[in-house]
Amino acid sequence: MTTPRTPVNVRWTLLGVMLAMLLAMLDNNIVGTAMPTIVRDLGGLEHISWVVTAYTLATAVSTPLWGKFGDLYGRKRVFLASVVVFLTGSLLAGAAHSMAQLIEFRALQGIGAGGLAAGAFALIGTLVAPRERGRYQGMTATVMAIGTIGGPLLGGFVTGHLGWRWTFYINLPLGLIALVWVQSTLRLPAQRVQARIDWPGVALLTAAISSVVMMATWAGTTYPWTSWQVLALAATALLTSVAFVAVERRTAEPLLPPRIFTGHRNFPLATALLLAVGVVMFGSALYLPLFQQTVQGASATSSGLLLLPMMVPVVLASNVAGKVMSRTGRYKIFPVLGTALLATAMLLLSTMDTTTSRTLTSCYMALLGLGLGLTMQMGTTIAQNSVELRDMGAASASTNLFRTLGGSLGVAVFGSLFTRALRPGSTYAHSVAVGTRHIFLTASVICAAGFLAAVFIKEVPLRGVPTAPPRTDAPTTDAPAPSIPKP
Repeated sequence: MTTPRTPVNVRWTLLGVMLAMLLAMLDNNIVGTAMPTIVRDLGGLEHISWVVTAYTLATAVSTPLWGKFGDLYGRKRVFLASVVVFLTGSLLAGAAHSMAQLIEFRALQGIGAGGLAAGAFALIGTLVAPRERGRYQGMTATVMAIGTIGGPLLGGFVTGHLGWRWTFYINLPLGLIALVWVQSTLRLPAQRVQARIDWPGVALLTAAISSVVMMATWAGTTYPWTSWQVLALAATALLTSVAFVAVERRTAEPLLPPRIFTGHRNFPLATALLLAVGVVMFGSALYLPLFQQTVQGASATSSGLLLLPMMVPVVLASNVAGKVMSRTGRYKIFPVLGTALLATAMLLLSTMDTTTSRTLTSCYMALLGLGLGLTMQMGTTIAQNSVELRDMGAASASTNLFRTLGGSLGVAVFGSLFTRALRPGSTYAHSVAVGTRHIFLTASVICAAGFLAAVFIKEVPLRGVPTAPPRTDAPTTDAPAPSIPKP
C-alpha cells in the first residue's frame, strides 16, 4: 500500500527539496560578501574572479549531466548524490589553505549545485502535475527571494562573527537536514535503465558551455570583445554546438534529446522566455544595489534588503498566478503580462539619474518584481508540460541551463556597457547612473523579445493528477519509466 499524494504530504516532501535548492542559491551570495576577507587571508587577488567563475562554469556544465542521469537512473538517488557532492565541496572549500585550493573546491561545489537545481525542478515536475503546480509555486518563489535577499545578509553576519570559513561550513548542517529529509519523505519508484552514456555529446556540450561561460566572463573586461581570445571562444562555441546537435540526432540515448525541442513549439518558446528572465534576474540583482549604493547613498551593509521592493512582489505575484492557474487551467496570460511588465519596468529604470529618489526606484522595482513573479515559474511549468515524463530531467536541466547562460551572457554585455560609461572627467556617481541607464535600456529590448516568445506560446491543456500514485516498493527494472503523452 502507498500513501496517497495529498497536497499536505507533497508540500512536506517538497520542503526538503526546496531546502537543498536553497543551498545552491545562497552560496554565491554568501561567498561574494566574504571575498574581501578571503583575499586578505589567502592572498591571490589576481585569481579572485575564478572563485566565482569556477563555480558558475562547473554548475553550467554539470546541469545537463545530472538531468540526464536522473532520467536514466532515478531522480531521487541522483538528487541525493548531488547533495553529497555539494556538501563535500563545501567542507573542502572551508578548509582550503590557498586560493588555488579554494578555486578547485568551488568547482566541486558547482558540480553539486548543478544537480541541486536540475534535480529540484525535475522532482517537482515528477511529484506535481502541471495543473496542480500552481499550489506550490509560492514555495519556489519564496526560496528564490530568501536566497537573493538572505545571502548577502547572512554572508556579512557569518564572516564578521564566525570567520569566512563558516560561509562554507554553514552548508553542512542545512545540507544534512535536507539529505535526511528527502531520503525519508520522498517516495519514487526504483528505476534503472540500461543505456550507454552519450559521451561524445557530453564532451561537445561541455566544450560549448565552457566556451560560452568563459567568453561571458572575459569579454569586455579581461579582453576586448573583438580580441582573438574572445572571437576564438565564440567560434569554438558555435562549432561545438553544431557538432553536438549532429551527434544528438544520431545517438540512441542523447544527453539532450532533440525531441524535447521539436516535439512541441512551447518548449523552445518557454526556454527563450526563461533565458530573458535570466538576463533580467542577474542584471537587476547586480546593478540595482550598485546604483542605490553609489548614486542614492544607500548602505552597503544592507545590500540584501535593497532588493526587498523587487522580491516581495515576486512571491506575491507567483502565488496569485499559481492559484489562478490551478483553479482555471489557464496560464498563457501570465507570461504575456509578465514580460510586458518586465519590459516596461526596465524602460522606467533606464530613465533614472542622479536626481531619482529611492521611493521612485522602489516603485520601478516593485513593477519589475510583479513581472518576474508572473513569468519565472510559469515558464518552467510550460516547458515541463511540453515534454514526456521520461524526459523531465533533461527538460528541467535544459531550462536551468539556458537561464544560467542567459544570465552569464547578459552580465557580460552589461559589464561592457557599464565599463564604457566610466569615462575620465565625469563624477563616479554620474558615470554609474549613465552605465545603469544603458544596461536597463538594453534589458528592456531583451524583455520585448521575451514578450514575443510569450505571445506565440500555445495554451494547451495542463496535465492533471496521475491516475495512480507511484509504487514505493517497485522493483528495479531495466525498462524506462512510463511516459505521459505530449499535449
